[in-house]
Amino acid sequence: MPAAPADPDGILLVDKPQGITSHTAVSRARRALGTRKVGHAGTLDPMATGLLILGVGPSTRLLTHMVGLDKTYTATIALGAATTTDDAEGEVTATTDASHLSESDLVTPMAALTGDIGQVPSSVSAIKVDGERAYARVRAGEQVELKARPVTVARFEVLAFRPGAVAEADVVVDCSSGTYIRALARDLGAALGVGGHLSALRRTRIGPFSVDGAPDADALPEAARDLLLPPAEAAARILPVATLDAERAADLANGRRTAALEGESGIVAAVHGDRLVGIARVAGRRLLPVTNFPTGAGGAA
Repeated sequence: MPAAPADPDGILLVDKPQGITSHTAVSRARRALGTRKVGHAGTLDPMATGLLILGVGPSTRLLTHMVGLDKTYTATIALGAATTTDDAEGEVTATTDASHLSESDLVTPMAALTGDIGQVPSSVSAIKVDGERAYARVRAGEQVELKARPVTVARFEVLAFRPGAVAEADVVVDCSSGTYIRALARDLGAALGVGGHLSALRRTRIGPFSVDGAPDADALPEAARDLLLPPAEAAARILPVATLDAERAADLANGRRTAALEGESGIVAAVHGDRLVGIARVAGRRLLPVTNFPTGAGGAA
């Protein structure tokens, strides 16, 4: 009898369409890959589209090292209307004619929202307040006021501007993990005195991973396993690589400290051949295991 196919293992990049939750995208990946062990490195709201990073099999252990990567978004900001959710899914709370605005009016307030800033997340965010999600408290009728949090917006630029009573600005944002684009839309509208909300959002990049070429999560092919990035390759994109010989690889795989080579520092991806042995931390002259991977994962031992 032919050998049973190995359980899938790797990182899958998918393009989430509008109108489905990230959990739905994960469920569809589970069906396409024939495994329940699929996780994600950060969600997108149903109205948003774009890149989701999914970990499959043992590679779910890599996700913790990806959630903090910086990101790039393209978005459309509607100026002239504020909403309860700071995006198009909420109810309009105030309108102000924005027909006097031109693209040049956006330059100064956008510059003020660029760099290291303190950002107050939307009250309907998933941030927990006394153990409960903020959005759940808002839906229960509570007034929720969140504290400002430090974030970094490396780029906030206009790609196109369409004037009108409700003006629209297509923008691109490079930012740190934890930045809320709908909060940028809200704060830009407030700075311009007309109110604003997010009307479209697409995530195009997470760290070194791009949405370009990623399959639609609504139509994953039967050969979805062929699209998996091997664990060693995925880890090498986000971390320095420490190449181990067989002895050092065996030590690390068994949870033992092993000697670090000259030049290794910080958190590294420890590989032997084409196999990811684990994620390790350099302490002095030693490699200390942080996250181990099963023997045989990601390539031949």
